[in-house]
Amino acid sequence: MEYRYKTKGTCSSEMIVDLDGETIKSVKIVGGCNGNAKGLSALVQGMKVEDVVQRCKGIKCGFKQTSCPDQLAAALLQAKEQQSQK
Repeated sequence: MEYRYKTKGTCSSEMIVDLDGETIKSVKIVGGCNGNAKGLSALVQGMKVEDVVQRCKGIKCGFKQTSCPDQLAAALLQAKEQQSQK
C-alpha cells in the first residue's frame, strides 16, 4: 500500500512509501539531494519498517533538527499508524 508524507525541515518536500505489511517495497523522495535520496531509497528497500525507524530516527542534517533519514522514519511511523487504522 502506498503512503504519502509531507516532510518538514528538509530540502525534500515529500516521501512516497510503498509497504507490503511490515516490509518496505519502495521509497521515493521528492526534492532534496538527488544522490542521497536515491541511495537512501535503495538501502531501505526490502527492510522491515521497525529496523529503518530504529536506525534513522533522530539523525540530524548539519544544524537542522531533522534530516531526510529522520523524516523517512517519521513517514514510516505515520504509514504504519495509517495501516493499523484500516
